[in-house]
Amino acid sequence: MGAPQNHDLIHDQNAGIERLLEIMRRLRDPETGCPWDIEQTFETIAPYTIEEAYEVADAIERQDWPELEGELGDLLLQSVYHTAIGEEAGHFTFQSVLTAISDKMVARHPHVFGKESRNKSAEQQTQDWEAIKASERANKAQGGALEGVAMNLPALVRALKLQKRAARVGFDWPDTSHVIDKIKEEAAELVEARDTMDHEDMIDEMGDLLFVMANLARHLDIDPEEALRRTNAKFTRRFTAVESALAARGKHPETSTLEEMDTLWDDVKTAEKASRS
Repeated sequence: MGAPQNHDLIHDQNAGIERLLEIMRRLRDPETGCPWDIEQTFETIAPYTIEEAYEVADAIERQDWPELEGELGDLLLQSVYHTAIGEEAGHFTFQSVLTAISDKMVARHPHVFGKESRNKSAEQQTQDWEAIKASERANKAQGGALEGVAMNLPALVRALKLQKRAARVGFDWPDTSHVIDKIKEEAAELVEARDTMDHEDMIDEMGDLLFVMANLARHLDIDPEEALRRTNAKFTRRFTAVESALAARGKHPETSTLEEMDTLWDDVKTAEKASRS
């Protein structure tokens, strides 16, 4: 027999999280649920979770608050989905997940929920946060400084996290001049690989260059993922403007020259700078 069904709860718009949990139970019911939802696993849902997180970030970047509301709901659904699968397998429940994160937040904020003073700078509170996290990792018997950095993070994000972990134990350059010297070295090695090595070596050298670029961003207190997102948006905006300018001439990028597109690109850049001044 399937789980008992609460039809009133399903249609109660004021029921909050309990309504969403009941909806998920109904979707996953082996007898009366949705065939697609029933088949899903942690592994099949994980890509959607990552996608929804990026869509939240995108809505924030565009300051589209109505869309952000919907995207946050989609992201919340992912947590509900995973906890439903975990509950069915006997791993955990939605309530145990809530308890775990609540306990963690209380433990990591002793200056709010404990006896420690709140009279600290944001920087000192960040240092305390990292110290508490390090203690938690030690209690979990994680051996090396780099253990626990998720493998499936975007490569640029993972590079930054690995570098931060290494820096905590003293493995770091003292200032940006050393990082810039390393960038020059890695760029030269990439050029050499292009001229003398095979494609696999070129991949390795490109990875080294990207890794040290992420390190420079860290030393400059810049989120490299955010910086690249902004550049992607800028490139999209400017190239779209070039396409529009070509269309006004009755042309397309594939029917124009690189020189023509470069000139239009420069015009777009100049117009953007003028609009900001």
